[in-house]
Amino acid sequence: MRASATGRVLHDPKGGSFHFDAGATCLDFAHTGGEGRYAVFETLHEPADLGEWLAQPPPAAVMTVPVTARELAAAKALRQAIWDAAHARAACRPLPGEAVAIINRAAAAAPLVPELATDGTTTGWAPPVRATHALSTLAREMIELLSGPLAGRIRECAGDNCPLVFVDSSRPGARRWCAMERCGNRHKLRAHRARQAGDS
Repeated sequence: MRASATGRVLHDPKGGSFHFDAGATCLDFAHTGGEGRYAVFETLHEPADLGEWLAQPPPAAVMTVPVTARELAAAKALRQAIWDAAHARAACRPLPGEAVAIINRAAAAAPLVPELATDGTTTGWAPPVRATHALSTLAREMIELLSGPLAGRIRECAGDNCPLVFVDSSRPGARRWCAMERCGNRHKLRAHRARQAGDS
């Protein structure tokens, strides 16, 4: 079954967790781990981990064919490409050619196919449901995001040293933080302390 709400719980390896809504499923996927200094945040260790992530809404794609090691490697490459492209767009830089090529390659595969249930009111994904199909769907969403009306609203969190990226789909377009409960509150606390220090 498909769901429209985005967002996942992110866990800090140093402890703590918070709900982060990147505003698009493809961007939520970009925050499942990474390379280099982001390797400590890795959540996709085994093919089954990718299947579990995809089974949660959205996209709520329960695999009917087990995820392979090759699909996991492709997923990680796509994740990095989405991350790189989103950060480039947020910084108003040209998109990296390699990232564009990887996104396009993933999008070229057959996507998930929606299927209406016999009750006529609910939907799911037509079998077979493979990880490659789900990755194509994520890549296509990223293409639409980068080329659509919200492309200029892809932003990096304004918090100090916070690399999380999101698309601001709010009407006023004033979102600054990955999450108010995390960087937003930290900023408020720092501003409050600065005011108190100025008054003393």
